[in-house]
Amino acid sequence: MILSRRPDLERFLARPDPGIRAAVIYGRDLGVVRERAAQLANQVTEDPDDPFNVALLTEGDLAGDDARLEGELAAQSLMGGRRLVRLRLGGERAASEKLAVEALSRLLAGELNPDAFLLVEAGALGRDSTLRKAAEKAPACAVIPCYEDEVGDVARMAREALAKDGVGLSAEALALFVGRLPHERGVARREIERLALFLGPGSGVTAGPKDLEAFLGVEPEASLAGAASDAFGGRLAEAQAGLRRAALEGLSGPGAVRALGMHLGKLRRTLTLARNGAGLQEAAKASGVFWKDEREFLRQARSWSLETLDGVQGDILAADRACKTARAPDVLITERLALQIAAKARRIGL
Repeated sequence: MILSRRPDLERFLARPDPGIRAAVIYGRDLGVVRERAAQLANQVTEDPDDPFNVALLTEGDLAGDDARLEGELAAQSLMGGRRLVRLRLGGERAASEKLAVEALSRLLAGELNPDAFLLVEAGALGRDSTLRKAAEKAPACAVIPCYEDEVGDVARMAREALAKDGVGLSAEALALFVGRLPHERGVARREIERLALFLGPGSGVTAGPKDLEAFLGVEPEASLAGAASDAFGGRLAEAQAGLRRAALEGLSGPGAVRALGMHLGKLRRTLTLARNGAGLQEAAKASGVFWKDEREFLRQARSWSLETLDGVQGDILAADRACKTARAPDVLITERLALQIAAKARRIGL
């Protein structure tokens, strides 16, 4: 059963057909995939975080253990109630998709726990995907394709989320705000939550374009964010130019060091998630990487390792201490830090 029309999808997520025993939710926008998977999980089981009734697996869990997925689907609930098995696929291991197809077939054939529900969350699945084909042919499996939000979808989501917090935007302010948002659902939701906090939850404010000027200006400075990315990407000249622009704009040395530290933090979180089985692109999104910066960030993430980042961490802490020392030459300290980071990036192949 393919659910691509919004009314059909909303009805299903609110009250799933009891005859459906599995679901495959997929799409490029992993924020939408995760959101709809969470909605469905809440309907399938009373507590999606219950470790006795719910199992959450990634591709990393299946690597080297081909029987893990079917074993979880065959297991009986220890506390009563329906058992939920969630599988998150990053699309980087074809073997994982094959295991998912086999487990889906056996579950729907009645060979595993009849009270188990399989929920697969995946990235973009092409028409040639064996998992997509198998799921679409199975009457007891719901297939939910997720597409990137259109402008109207983002506007509606913003209106509804802000209304729950007792605040709102005028039509002009909403258009201005939505125009600054990416269409990736997870990132957009975080920005909407940040706006609600800015306006004051429960204040009843309906903000206009002028009211948003301060909020829209509270963005990471392009010169600093770009300089940090350039440094970790091995582009020293561009990094130093960005730092100098930031200095002319009145941004302090500690702020520049902080930007470099934030970039390192995103790389560290992304690599940690990837080491635990998440797909690299999925991990980058979860780490808050802006969609326009994703390609360059992934290039860096494929070269840096957690071990090489540990060496940079010490340099950043030392620079931060130096910048906070009286009469320290902030610009020189941050440029030297960028030089150290860019040099290490070049040595690892960037």
